[in-house]
Amino acid sequence: MAAGGSNRLMGPNEMAEYLAISKKTLYAQYRTWGIPHVRVGRHLRFRVRDVEHWLEQHENQ
Repeated sequence: MAAGGSNRLMGPNEMAEYLAISKKTLYAQYRTWGIPHVRVGRHLRFRVRDVEHWLEQHENQ
């Protein structure tokens, strides 16, 4: 887990907007791309600080 950053959870709609992709693309690719996620019951959520860390690791690829 990345140090610092927001511990806030985003839903799929908000995450798709944050990444500038469609919600359909997010659902189809989040596992393949390795986007860190958590399940809250049946709901998919993304922790802001984990996604920011993931983006930093993948920005030069």
